[in-house]
Amino acid sequence: MEASYIRTTAFYHYTRKLCRCDANSMANTLVLRSAEAGRLLCHTMSTRRCCLLSEIERKHHTGSEEDYYIDDSEIDELFQHQMPMVGEGDHRIFIVHPDVKWGSRKQYLTTANLMMEEAVGLVNTLQNWSVIDKVILSTKTPEKKMIFGKGNFQTLTERIRGTPGITAVFVNVERLSPASEKEFEEAWRVKVFDRYSVVLHIFRCNARTKEAKLQVSLAEIPMLRSRLRNEVANLDQQGGGSRCIMGSGETLMEVQQRVLQERKLKICSALEHLRRKRHLLRSQRKHRDFPIVSVMGYTNCGKTTLIKALTGDAALQPRDQLFATLDVTVHAGTLPSHMTVLYVDTIGFLSQLPHQLIDSFSATLEDVIHSDLIVHVRDISHPETVNQKENVLNVLRNLQIPDRLLSSIVEVHNKIDLVDSYEPSEPNSLPISALRGQGLEELKIVVEEAIVKSTGKQVLTLPVDLSSSQLSWLYKEATVQEVDVNPDEGSAVVKVIISAAAYGRYRKMFELGLVS
Repeated sequence: MEASYIRTTAFYHYTRKLCRCDANSMANTLVLRSAEAGRLLCHTMSTRRCCLLSEIERKHHTGSEEDYYIDDSEIDELFQHQMPMVGEGDHRIFIVHPDVKWGSRKQYLTTANLMMEEAVGLVNTLQNWSVIDKVILSTKTPEKKMIFGKGNFQTLTERIRGTPGITAVFVNVERLSPASEKEFEEAWRVKVFDRYSVVLHIFRCNARTKEAKLQVSLAEIPMLRSRLRNEVANLDQQGGGSRCIMGSGETLMEVQQRVLQERKLKICSALEHLRRKRHLLRSQRKHRDFPIVSVMGYTNCGKTTLIKALTGDAALQPRDQLFATLDVTVHAGTLPSHMTVLYVDTIGFLSQLPHQLIDSFSATLEDVIHSDLIVHVRDISHPETVNQKENVLNVLRNLQIPDRLLSSIVEVHNKIDLVDSYEPSEPNSLPISALRGQGLEELKIVVEEAIVKSTGKQVLTLPVDLSSSQLSWLYKEATVQEVDVNPDEGSAVVKVIISAAAYGRYRKMFELGLVS
């Protein structure tokens, strides 16, 4: 009863921020029992909802830039007052990995031990979280509510209850159903998390920019909906969940779900505004003819370290941590021909994540679709490197990456310094150590060849009149490789890499004929 009351008032705190309820109503709510708090919440919100809905509808129809704008303080308010999915503070975790013996849910490209190692890595990524104990337990019925058979579940329950200091159990599955989560929490008497909630909490802790915070908030909404259903079910048993409140004609469940939908609309509108802004930035890059190289890979494979090594960007600070990068960042580098390219650092991937989480970060991953080349970085020292490759490629296919990009991926085998006498086992792969600087020059040559091919750039030798602005124009709009000056004639022969569009502008501006 007390826990239900606390959760109801916590939800009221964040809905009040959205609907701007008055302070007196909030203070009254804090001293009510859970069912009464639910009734007051519904009544207060129903009086405000009509104005809020009409405002959202107006924004939806007008679609002006000002309507979609959310300032930084409002985003921080939305982000901070949304209830954390795993609670706040330290956690001492007991990890349970269900080892599926057969069927569609069995993992064929990995082992239970390796999956457990990844789960431990996820927990250790979070500050002040630690693993108290862990167990791999076989199951033949992963689709059932209790996941395990009766005997195994009883043994597991006794072990969890008998282990002192546990504050939560991490069941290492993609997503637990609300029914399963409720049964486990009642049996084990602690909080229960799945991979979705743990990874989402890592995202929340690492979110720094406006876009990252919005995307995390959007990804949390399905879990909030699920949790609210359970809360209202508990209130139903006390007579406060399914009744129509104070003549509003709506139940507590209906009002809460409506508030979440309104919140989702606002977040999606803000993300759409940022998506249009990102599209404008991409257009500006294309206009400047800067080739774009998206660097992708499994989380913690060394993408940021590689980009720092290729660009010398001192601002990049790689961390040995899962999901250290949540935002797309762009860094300029130079290839052997002096061509400037833009390397895009992207969010890392992980196995067994629901599509909802990937969909929430679609605005971030959209940059990959518009790049000229994809560099796939693999941690070749990791025992699951083959499985990680398949996970990354599956996500790329699901993102509907164009075939021209999928067929031209440059595969990089990173961290060869951690493998004794490494020999590439796959054709067309490039062995490197981003940390030690090994193989980077060879990688730059391959990237340059792939860029020239994918962008349709040409290598041309052009005669230039040094008394004109031709040479300065070429330095600005193309990549000048060589300049052979003839001082007697006041001319030069220039070797350049230039796009077809830029070459067309060059000929038109200086009224030149075609180069044979």
